[in-house]
Amino acid sequence: MKQPPRRSGQRPAHRPSCALHRTDRRDDRPNSQRPGAFGTSTSRSPIRRRSSRGNQSAGEQPRTEYALAVARQEQASLVGYARLALDPHAQKAATIGFALHPDTWGAGLGTETVHLMCALGFNHLGLHRVWAARAPLNAASAKTLLRAGMTEEGRIREHVFVRGAWRDSITYSILDHEWRESDGSAEANG
Repeated sequence: MKQPPRRSGQRPAHRPSCALHRTDRRDDRPNSQRPGAFGTSTSRSPIRRRSSRGNQSAGEQPRTEYALAVARQEQASLVGYARLALDPHAQKAATIGFALHPDTWGAGLGTETVHLMCALGFNHLGLHRVWAARAPLNAASAKTLLRAGMTEEGRIREHVFVRGAWRDSITYSILDHEWRESDGSAEANG
C-alpha cells in the first residue's frame, strides 16, 4: 500500500533507531561504562556534568528536569544525551537540548531525539510549548530542529557565557497543536 506523502516535520512510519533512557537512577558501573561520557572517564565532560545535574533534579517534586541517555536501539550503545527542563518563566513550557557523539552525526538520530523529547513534553507532560536554542554557527542543529518540525523564532543576544565570551542563541519552538497536526502524538506515543 502506498503511503501518503509526509508533511515537513512528520516522522516516517518506521521502527525508531534510537531510544531515550533515564539517567536518574543510581549507577554503580565504572566511569568508563556510565551514560554521558561516551566511553571515557573524563569527569569534566559537558555530557557528564549535564547528566549529573539531571540526576540531582530527578527527586524533586514536582519534577522540573528530565535527563535521558540516547542509545541506539539495535546495539543498545550510548550515543548521546537529551534534556527537557520545565521553563519557570512560562506556563506549560519547557526547553530541550541534546548532544550526540560525532560518530552518529548525519544519521537522523538528532531529529529522532528531538521528536522523542517533544513526545515526552506533549504526550506525557501535557505541555503547550517546547523550545530549543542553538549556537549561531551550528548549522547542523538548525537543520535538525527544522526537520523535527520546529519553527525558528529569533535571536537572543549575548544569551550564554561560553569559553570566556558572551554568545547569542538562535531559538526554535513547536506548539502542542503543531505537534498533533504533524501526527507526532500518534507516532511517538507507542
